[in-house]
Amino acid sequence: MTDTPQNPTMAQTASEAWNKNAFRYLSGLAIVALGMGTVVYRFIEDWTWVDSFYFSSITLTTVGFGDLTPTSDLSKIFTVFYIFGGISLIGGTLNAFMKRHAAKVSDRRAGH
Repeated sequence: MTDTPQNPTMAQTASEAWNKNAFRYLSGLAIVALGMGTVVYRFIEDWTWVDSFYFSSITLTTVGFGDLTPTSDLSKIFTVFYIFGGISLIGGTLNAFMKRHAAKVSDRRAGH
């Protein structure tokens, strides 16, 4: 049995669905990560909601002004994993956005 365009495999269908919706999925996960960081820092560090959101945002975008820093061992350990996971997630989101934008530009140029 061969796979033809008329009979796509489940893997091809899933891959196409991912490519079409990757930006949406990753953006949603990035928002969840930002919210999770905000909540964790709010309760572990006892920062205000605004400070917690601010720190989460500057951490995930790698800006890192240094005006707020984690003080407890628990929040330092959380921050290490938050950085690795969050930066990867933000990078993937930006990559998906750029691919989506490039596809739209390519379609426009091709006259579709």
